[in-house]
Amino acid sequence: MNFEPSAKAKDYLERVKQFMREHIEPAEERYYQEVMEASRGGDWKTWPVSSVMEDLKARAKAKGLWNLFLPDEKLAPGLTTLEYAPIAEETGRSLMAPEVFNCNAPDTGNMEVLWKYGTPAQQERWLKPLLAGEIRSVFCMTEPGVASSDATNMEATAVVEGDEVILNGTKWWSTGLGHPNAKVTIFMARTPDAGGDRHHQHSMVLVPLDAPGVTIKRMLPVFGEYDAPHGHGEVRFDNVRVPLSNIIGGPGMGFEIAQGRLGPGRIHHCMRCVGAAERALELMIDRGMNRTAFGKPIMNLGGNRERVAEARIAIDQARLLTLYAAWKMDQVGPLGAMTEISAIKVVAPSMLQHIVDDAIQIHGGAGVSNDTALAGFFGQARTLRLADGPDEVHKGVIARIELAKRGFSRK
Repeated sequence: MNFEPSAKAKDYLERVKQFMREHIEPAEERYYQEVMEASRGGDWKTWPVSSVMEDLKARAKAKGLWNLFLPDEKLAPGLTTLEYAPIAEETGRSLMAPEVFNCNAPDTGNMEVLWKYGTPAQQERWLKPLLAGEIRSVFCMTEPGVASSDATNMEATAVVEGDEVILNGTKWWSTGLGHPNAKVTIFMARTPDAGGDRHHQHSMVLVPLDAPGVTIKRMLPVFGEYDAPHGHGEVRFDNVRVPLSNIIGGPGMGFEIAQGRLGPGRIHHCMRCVGAAERALELMIDRGMNRTAFGKPIMNLGGNRERVAEARIAIDQARLLTLYAAWKMDQVGPLGAMTEISAIKVVAPSMLQHIVDDAIQIHGGAGVSNDTALAGFFGQARTLRLADGPDEVHKGVIARIELAKRGFSRK
């Protein structure tokens, strides 16, 4: 295996780094000030489109730094998962950067679903404007009434009736639901009449957010922050009727599509964790060397130098494991790289959480404020240990595969 980036990937990476330095880093403070002022009180209906973000997106698009995640040379630069991984790491240094390059969740996963499984009509109506950055999208899977770590628990339904699908259920933690440009969601639900085994009884359905019966109930704060202007919302579907042609891949194909959707996305998340950890380590070192207590730099007190060393080791381990997962997925696909993908989903967010926690400690009160990126990174790390499956589920997948190697069944 060879993790050395291609000349093409190196060129894009250097251009992204330059864009981050020249445009994103100087705009971060203005952007977050704009977001904070807009989101006071949690009234998502008043959240505006960010002028700072829209300006940056236009600049990135003009420079060809757009849709870098999609491995299709007709629609994007056509980078492989492994080639895109270092770029995802770089964008992870800023919580706003992925959206600037139209490489942010859940849009990336939704675009990949439409690219892989969508009909020409679905692609024309939804994929095309998503790729252009003209609209935003949502993914509705998690439910408040069941343990969503087991997706077969899903209570929401998508019932086929003639040439329509009738949708019912409540979803929450639906990221992007509060964005003013959010126009469509992918709704995953049980299709009782789909037949097949327990993993072929669910469907993914495209639902316009303005369809009758779709009601956004509220936005959910994460550690007291509403993550405007995207938001993580609770939404109710009451007898929502959409055409049968809105089902992606056909009834009962939801789980198969989900596996194809989550593999690349998990690698993107984990590489962004590595980038965030690198920035947290830099902030920790700078603070520790420039702040004094008891006549010494803080870095020379309380074992802080050891924490720096441990952070460097942990970051490099997580990066190598994630690059290996990306390489293997490119070689054999998501199902062939299940151990590696599950492993990085455990390792990378936990690594980031630990390093950010150390950086916060060195910053003191400033670390838990919005004066640095640390509080945002901590929220990102902690929530990623739940998103796309909790740590325990991923460890269970790894253990099951290891036991199977020794001839032991699921039981």
